[in-house]
Amino acid sequence: MAERSTAAVDVADNGGDEPLAAKADKATNDGTAQAEETEGASPETPENPKGHDGGRARSEAVPATPDVHSGHKLAERYRLEECVTRLDGFSSWRAVDEKLRRAVGVHLLPANHPRARSVLAAARSSALLGDPRFVQVLDAVEEDDLVYVVHEWLPDATELTALLAAGPMDAHDAYQLVSQLSHAMAAAHREGLTHLRLTPGAVLRSSTGQYRIRGLAVNAALRGITSERPLRQDTEAIGALLYAALTKRWPYESDAYGLSGLPKGMGLIAPDQVRAGVHRGLSELAMRALANDGATASRQEPPCTTPDELAKAVAAMPRVLPPEPTFAAQPVYQQPVYQRTTYQQGTYGRPSTHPSSVPQPVLAAPPAPLQSRTGRVLKWSVSALLIAALGLGSWQLAEILLDQRKGSDDTGVTQPTDDEKPAPAPPKPLTIADATEFMPDGSGIQPGDVPNTIDDDSSTAWVTPRYRGFAHFGNLPQRRQGSGIIVDLGKVQDVRSVDVDMYRSGQTTAVFAADPDASSPSSPTDFPQQIVKKTVAGKTLKEELEKPVRTRYVLIHITELPADGTGGYRGGINDISVLG
Repeated sequence: MAERSTAAVDVADNGGDEPLAAKADKATNDGTAQAEETEGASPETPENPKGHDGGRARSEAVPATPDVHSGHKLAERYRLEECVTRLDGFSSWRAVDEKLRRAVGVHLLPANHPRARSVLAAARSSALLGDPRFVQVLDAVEEDDLVYVVHEWLPDATELTALLAAGPMDAHDAYQLVSQLSHAMAAAHREGLTHLRLTPGAVLRSSTGQYRIRGLAVNAALRGITSERPLRQDTEAIGALLYAALTKRWPYESDAYGLSGLPKGMGLIAPDQVRAGVHRGLSELAMRALANDGATASRQEPPCTTPDELAKAVAAMPRVLPPEPTFAAQPVYQQPVYQRTTYQQGTYGRPSTHPSSVPQPVLAAPPAPLQSRTGRVLKWSVSALLIAALGLGSWQLAEILLDQRKGSDDTGVTQPTDDEKPAPAPPKPLTIADATEFMPDGSGIQPGDVPNTIDDDSSTAWVTPRYRGFAHFGNLPQRRQGSGIIVDLGKVQDVRSVDVDMYRSGQTTAVFAADPDASSPSSPTDFPQQIVKKTVAGKTLKEELEKPVRTRYVLIHITELPADGTGGYRGGINDISVLG
């Protein structure tokens, strides 16, 4: 009987994964189209000095690729649409999940393949991570003599291979790339997961500028890649991607992924020596990740041997700001030129037909007519009417002044009416001096990651572990009152609004403030002022108060976690802003 084991429960709101095919670097092997990462050398590392797949058993007997075709259906659910990779006995497909009506990706190999067990194990481990910075594994199954792994398919994201084909990145984009990749891989390594196949084809950028990594652990397992120093290998791979982003050159002598390699015999040279105008700090960071001894000695900076060290080195750099927007120059206003025209008495505004230099004859005015009795009567009647109108206007003016007087204070200053009062100024972000983990039962979760919630970087986060069975933090005794983050504003201030970027939607959250005279609050009773009542938060939790709250400490309190799609529960916070 076929064994079926599912590594992760499908999540209905996940989007799919980009094609595994790297369009910019397709190659052929025995007439069969290959896709992502099948052309060009792998990174040159201590385990892999020539850029080949390190640790791969090329002499192993590999069964033939499963004989499936477009339209084939797996588990009466996943319909195969297009084969994008066929290599070493496995194939990768774009497919459709007919149950949830969405595109997915599928890796497929025979159950008797020598790597089938390791691929299943890698897929199940990757599925348990549940980190949105990685393309998620949705299913890992052995059925009918086949092993297949189902993952997201993101059709709207762009592969890094295509981005680099368009030219080098500007400093801000390269900074975002190395920052997001290093933080993501540091989180994966903390969970015991490595990539070992981190190439331009494995990195995707969404339309919002967020980078996502696909193939965590699975890509290496499919190709039989292992490493004695996986942390170092993943770090050097990130350095190679940063180097390519700055120079559009692959930092080894071999051409790879549509990029030209470095000149033969010159060794590894710094990016700012390859291309003019490269950001000096990012150039140095790439060399530290690639761990070139000569460059390291000359710049007096230690190499970065783990993604966590690289992430800390990125954080220690001055933030690279995006380039200033450019605007088209406004057209110069040309003042119109008017033709000089001479108007003469008696022409009624029509231009004179005579030159202006010719004097015009002056006609004698006719004698004034004699004033008749009727004219005098008319004149006095008009005068009387004018006097009456002036009197009426003066009375109305006096009435208006009296009405205004009623709205004035004792000093004679007119007070604005309700309609005239100016609107209050919009809230402004307050400086957060510090943040600590909320530990009402005395036990911490991830206190080392708390600074990630106040660094104005949505790609870093404070994330809880994965709890099994119950949304209330696994119903553990030390988690009965939940957890969260306490932010310290440094001094008592007026809080008018909070804006919290949640790690994922569905977390039951409330926001409270301590009393103005509170000092080092640590329990729920220390936060009596409610800012946001308990609610199931979306991706963003935002509330603006009608009346400001005076406080120094604000608590974001999480009591229930959302399901992570694998039978467990996990939550966290990306970023916190307090406004006043």
